[in-house]
Amino acid sequence: MSVALPVTVALRLAAPEDFQEVRRITRDAYLQAGHFAVDHPYMDVLEDVEHRAEHAEVWVAEAAAKVVAAVTLTFAGQPYSEITQDGELEFRMLAVDPSHQGAGVGRAVVSEIVQYARRLPGIGAISITSATFMERAHDLYRSLGFRRAPERDWYVPDEDVLLWVFRLEL
Repeated sequence: MSVALPVTVALRLAAPEDFQEVRRITRDAYLQAGHFAVDHPYMDVLEDVEHRAEHAEVWVAEAAAKVVAAVTLTFAGQPYSEITQDGELEFRMLAVDPSHQGAGVGRAVVSEIVQYARRLPGIGAISITSATFMERAHDLYRSLGFRRAPERDWYVPDEDVLLWVFRLEL
């Protein structure tokens, strides 16, 4: 029997030289999980890392000097904010390189985001949106203390896709 050791990641702002790897990781993670088909319009949004970096904070997680995950952070009123309210940090588009999934990278990234948010003045909670079919993500979020906020759930415009909101009080 093997026991998974905790993964240590270093979270930092993505630099332009990271954008191609962020694009690859995000695309591969979403496609391999079966969340979207390659021609789904949201794949264009996910792959436009340059636009995200211009209008939000794109972060990468490194383990053993290699980028293994990416995530986008945003605040109320910013272009990439979907559900964030004043006093909240929202993270979106969390993606772990498929070759590193199952090793605790996602948990380590979310834990680092929580620690980061706790240091931000005026931020008292983290909110996230997750499609109802992203069950592995839901288990992770719940295990880290996030609670459903069903009163804030919403549907993707022009699609029959319900998005759940999770929130963590800091």
